[in-house]
Amino acid sequence: MAQIRIISPLSGQAWPLERVPDPVFAQKMVGDGLSIDPVNNVLLAACDGEILSVHAAGHAVTLRTPEGLELIMHVGIDTVTLKGEGFMPRVKAGDRVSTGAPLIEFDLDYLATHAKSLLTQIVVANSDRVTAWERASGIVTAGKDTLFTVTFAAEETTAATNGAKTVTSEAILIPNRTGLHARPAAVLANLAKSFQSAIKLQLGDRSANARSVTAIMALEVSHGAKVQVIATGADAATAVEKLAEVLAQGCGDEGCTPAPAPATTTVSAAAAPPARRKSTDPDLLVGVSASPGLAVGEVFQVRRMEIEVQEAGAGVDIERHRLENAIATAQAQLSALRASLHAKADPAKAAIFAAHEELLSDPDLLEIAESAIAKGKSAAFGWKKAVTTHADRLAALRNELLAQRANDLRDVGLRVLALITGTEVREPQYPANAILIAEDLTPSDTATLDRSRVVGFCTTRGGATSHVAILARSLGIPALAGVEPAALDVPNGTPAILDASIGTLRLRASAEQISRVRTAQQAAEERRKANQEHALEPAVTTDGMRMEILGNIGGVRDAAQIAKLGGEGVGLLRSEFLFMERSDAPSEEEQFAMYKAVAEAIGPGHPIIIRTLDVGGDKPLPYLPIPKEDNPFLGERGIRVCLDRPEILRTQLRAILRAAAFGDISVMFPMITTLEELRDAKAILVEEAANLNLPPVPAGIMVEVPATAVMAAQFAREADFFSIGTNDLTQYALAMDRGHPKLAPKVDGLNPAILKLIGHTVNGARSAGKRVGVCGGIATDASAVPLLIGLGVDELSVSLPAIPAVKAQIRTLSMDACRKLAEAALAAESADDVRALVRNAEREPSMTGAEA
Repeated sequence: MAQIRIISPLSGQAWPLERVPDPVFAQKMVGDGLSIDPVNNVLLAACDGEILSVHAAGHAVTLRTPEGLELIMHVGIDTVTLKGEGFMPRVKAGDRVSTGAPLIEFDLDYLATHAKSLLTQIVVANSDRVTAWERASGIVTAGKDTLFTVTFAAEETTAATNGAKTVTSEAILIPNRTGLHARPAAVLANLAKSFQSAIKLQLGDRSANARSVTAIMALEVSHGAKVQVIATGADAATAVEKLAEVLAQGCGDEGCTPAPAPATTTVSAAAAPPARRKSTDPDLLVGVSASPGLAVGEVFQVRRMEIEVQEAGAGVDIERHRLENAIATAQAQLSALRASLHAKADPAKAAIFAAHEELLSDPDLLEIAESAIAKGKSAAFGWKKAVTTHADRLAALRNELLAQRANDLRDVGLRVLALITGTEVREPQYPANAILIAEDLTPSDTATLDRSRVVGFCTTRGGATSHVAILARSLGIPALAGVEPAALDVPNGTPAILDASIGTLRLRASAEQISRVRTAQQAAEERRKANQEHALEPAVTTDGMRMEILGNIGGVRDAAQIAKLGGEGVGLLRSEFLFMERSDAPSEEEQFAMYKAVAEAIGPGHPIIIRTLDVGGDKPLPYLPIPKEDNPFLGERGIRVCLDRPEILRTQLRAILRAAAFGDISVMFPMITTLEELRDAKAILVEEAANLNLPPVPAGIMVEVPATAVMAAQFAREADFFSIGTNDLTQYALAMDRGHPKLAPKVDGLNPAILKLIGHTVNGARSAGKRVGVCGGIATDASAVPLLIGLGVDELSVSLPAIPAVKAQIRTLSMDACRKLAEAALAAESADDVRALVRNAEREPSMTGAEA
């Protein structure tokens, strides 16, 4: 038995591995040891030894002691994906180091905003030799304190395999984007240990013991590399089969899908189980609303264009030149398209095609294509293979937002492939009154839709957050996503009614049904025109109560439209639009310029409420990693993210404070749940105002959590105003995800429980003389408007197109009747009962204050 002392390589809080938000480390698959939450930025040698390997991404180093213990030091979680950014290794493989020598220097601030976690793991890879541990706890100091002391046995010699059978696998293409780093290496090593045979992982002329995490990592197996599994022993065949399968599947790495089979191999796919229908009516198909609206037309099926390619190339230089020319031309096309959209003041669309330009320079994408060309394949073959591989991997991700980006990649891929092959991509000729049905539409398809012929569309893929959905909403075209696959079998020309507001497609609609819808459309259009004519008039009830009607916006373009629609200011500026679809956070100057532009577009004397960054849960950002959570809606969201990364919040608040000189600006914090959160956020606001020598702006809160509504009176002592986000408040109060395919119809903000929470918020705010607005979805719901007025809400902030209609409706209502209706609704038993109450009240003259 021998004993060795491991000195802490970093200063910070020591944690058990079980607390690490990564199952491979937490389950000690890499090895046993401890984790440190670091407060300094230089990783030191924890003992004397030899550097076995330094990962190419610079985030991990393996050190072997003279006694043969192998120590892995891994800075952060998922930091391999940063591809070396923020890391500066100070040693290389083969170096001999003494305790306390610097191994890796890293940018602590950069990792704090780009890594999943800063927790750094110090583990003994061959911890099966350790017989006893003495571990530190609490705060440890780098180079001074003992992190752990281990007692270990002598290394056992490997059993002889002379005369045993040796089995070698076929070449396996590694699908892991970041190669075989610590996590997949640990999965592979643990599986190898379950077999008796001696197992090697072969990469070219180098090999590694498949039981050793450090040996696998030292091979530096990269994405797209070809490896073989070689096993010798009684269970060699089984070992090779199992390890080869796990390697081909990515060793459990998130986002990995098996590499495509070689062109000469025929793969028989297992039949997929039949899709379960969402509707029992064969003529009613159900999906998710991607863009609300009502349309009547005829079905037209859109099939994805496939370009056939030749596998053999005409020479490496020729094919490489073809690929480079096609990519350059595609970039020029996208740049011109983006500039055109900017010129039309359409930044949302422009940002989508800017993202497409970024995809063209993706190094992993180009690496696959270049590798194929180097092996004698054509540029078209290599490019198509690269796009297909990456798109399939994206589509398999559990993160819905990222999975939907596979469609963007296919769109870009088709553009380049057409240029390589000289194929003319013609815009489809759609019939009049077409309701398109497709597996998916690309952003390019959607941006060029002929609105004079296409009245709506449905896709079996995608969702409400896809770029196609964003484009559909900007075009004002009704659209459904996630429709059941049976839609693809509907014959062209089938008459249909698309009601994207409620998520249905009615097939084989009768002449009578179509006539009713068209009559309703005509009446709705006449009302819209009348409402618009009176849009600038105030929203005053028949008995003299004025309601303030504001707009929910997402940028300068929206701000420019508010005044002509009759909006009296901005009740919700979603600042996320500045943070989305980019690779890094916007600077203070970028944010200041945008907030100032919004203020100038709105004009003096009109309120502008800017909500601070609201991400997490269903709204992730690639450069603001959040640890994977089993239930992200109950995890790091809204203000929790910003308080955990205060540099993001401080930058935004400075920009808001500076922009306040140009308009009536207030700030609003999202997802406030506790008074401590509000106090912490306000303290940062006050600090930044003092640093800028500017007065603080009013600070309000979003009421999205039932706890906040219940404690409204306490919050009213410290918040300057309230804005109720009914979408989240409803799903949290009812414990139902508003995006759930089965439960979504039950997530109704007119549920009496939600109305009581709104009423409680109003009463609590009134006790301190604070205003309450509603900026959630029910502010636009015609059935909800009289109830919100009756509950005492001071203002409604609605989507821009709804402003004239909401104002027109309020002018027909009596405040006294609204109060009585709200009282009755609070006593109701269900949302259906509430809606029935409203329908009945609309027929009563007393609702408007008119004589019976």
